[in-house]
Amino acid sequence: MDQQLDLNGRVAIVTGASSGLGARFAQVLAAAGAKVALAARRLDKLEELTATINANGGEAMAVEMDVADETAVIAAYDAVEEQFGAIDTVIANAGRNADGSCLELSVEDFDGLIAVNLRGVFLSAREGARRIIKHGDPKQRRGRIVIISSITSRMTTPGISAYSASKAAVNRLGKVMARELARAGVNVNMLLPGYIETDLTGAAFKTDAGQMFLKSFPRRRLVDLEELDGMVTFLCSDASSAVTGAEIVVDEGQSL
Repeated sequence: MDQQLDLNGRVAIVTGASSGLGARFAQVLAAAGAKVALAARRLDKLEELTATINANGGEAMAVEMDVADETAVIAAYDAVEEQFGAIDTVIANAGRNADGSCLELSVEDFDGLIAVNLRGVFLSAREGARRIIKHGDPKQRRGRIVIISSITSRMTTPGISAYSASKAAVNRLGKVMARELARAGVNVNMLLPGYIETDLTGAAFKTDAGQMFLKSFPRRRLVDLEELDGMVTFLCSDASSAVTGAEIVVDEGQSL
């Protein structure tokens, strides 16, 4: 099992890697042995984290990418392949939120969110699939695409209608991609994290409203960021060779 979870020899790209989940995932994959390309619009943030990963014995590079721009996505993949070789692992993580009631949400905010959360995932995953198919052997079934969704795709939470819709959409997108790519040796899975302990959410859940929401969860706690490490590693590894088209929830039972 340890050998199956070893990511040595893999070349991965993580979108939205300048902070939050993406930054954590990049570090986890590098620690497991993968060469990791950190992709986002904020190149300065990427370079700081890349330097840290490399200093800790990993192998990482930073690449500027706007996931909503097809030309930028293709150029980023080209840059990664030039330095690291053929990509076989993609974590489509980049995303944004737009809070507010459906009565208040502007069209501009809605379109901006969909451009990143849905079109950006589509472009990142599609380009990754094309590269994997071009360079890989379908009989080995080693291609991995992990789409980062959310439990809000299954919950009815006021104030995040566009965000929830975008996450529900990428779940269906990923399932159809998994079916289309099944014989090409590419596994596509969706990871649905729950509400996670971050600086931003930590402050929000300390308010009276946040405490009431927290008490509605069966275990009355947020998910620690590190609790996603094992599942991300598994989905990117040879151990998940028979897993594709799955929606995997890691949420401390928050969505029950």
